[in-house]
Amino acid sequence: MVEGARLQFSPILGKTDPSFAREKDMSKPQPIEYTKAGSKVRAVFDDIKRSRRVEDVNNFWKYLARDPVLLKRTWQSLKEVMAPGALDVLTKEMLYLAVSISNGCPYCIASHTAAARKAGMTEAMFGELMGVVGMANETNRLANGFRVPIDAAFE
Repeated sequence: MVEGARLQFSPILGKTDPSFAREKDMSKPQPIEYTKAGSKVRAVFDDIKRSRRVEDVNNFWKYLARDPVLLKRTWQSLKEVMAPGALDVLTKEMLYLAVSISNGCPYCIASHTAAARKAGMTEAMFGELMGVVGMANETNRLANGFRVPIDAAFE
């Protein structure tokens, strides 16, 4: 085992496995802070801060900044998709939250819960959303498990 490495849990073996050891420095990417960012990253960070009226960008953007092209593309797409349109911002944030819950992304759940609350989501709305997410996941799994054919009326 490499000096300074830590054991990783092997889901296949159901226990820690030395073959999954990694160097501490290589275990996960590090964020790019504004002060260390190049001009392309700073331009995107500045746009995020201006658009969201915040002092600093969220961690998500700092990690994406490791790839300036990915950062810019993701920010541009997110701005377009989440802008008011046929769906208002609250509805979009609640949809984003529902998908994040279903995908099991703790970061996205926290981020979009905060954004949905800022856009007006109440505790009652959150409770109903959780009920819909839970029911949709349950019935989706039942339909998949039973391999239910699609009704002609739905085609």
